[in-house]
Amino acid sequence: MFSRKLSPARAVLALYEDPDQLLRAAAVAKEHGFQGMDAYTPYAVHGLSEALGIKKSWVPFVTLVMGLGGAFFGLVFQIWTSAYDWPINVGGKPMISLPAFVPVTFECGVLLGGTMTLAALLVACGLPNLKAPILDRNLTNDRFGLYVPEYGPDWNEERIVTILKGTGALDVKVIRV
Repeated sequence: MFSRKLSPARAVLALYEDPDQLLRAAAVAKEHGFQGMDAYTPYAVHGLSEALGIKKSWVPFVTLVMGLGGAFFGLVFQIWTSAYDWPINVGGKPMISLPAFVPVTFECGVLLGGTMTLAALLVACGLPNLKAPILDRNLTNDRFGLYVPEYGPDWNEERIVTILKGTGALDVKVIRV
């Protein structure tokens, strides 16, 4: 999952044994109006983003724009070098030979799209976050976690703990950062 930065002073972490329990707990927590929830899983869980109310990411848009931009600039660079900067006529071939430019154009698109996707992903996830606390040793190893941060003046720690224990959590921890 794309994790948000852990910034609140207090939070509740509920640990679950399987993804179905986590999905049910996320739905229950959303029904009770908990805000800013996040989930930690050892692998992607289908439907978890919808259960948590997480909006679609802007990272794929960055990949598309940067990939097309990289392909465009790769093609323009090849045309400029072949036809204008250093024109050499080899065997009567045209100066702007688009079929010959396809592999480099494709690779420039992949290079810029891939590197900018990594940069956008780091920005979207708030990484590196060197001051993030270790929430639990088994989290994302063999446990699934639902994280409910402090979200406003009506945040009630006891109520949240009671509701999350009722969802079948193995352990519910109150975290103070």
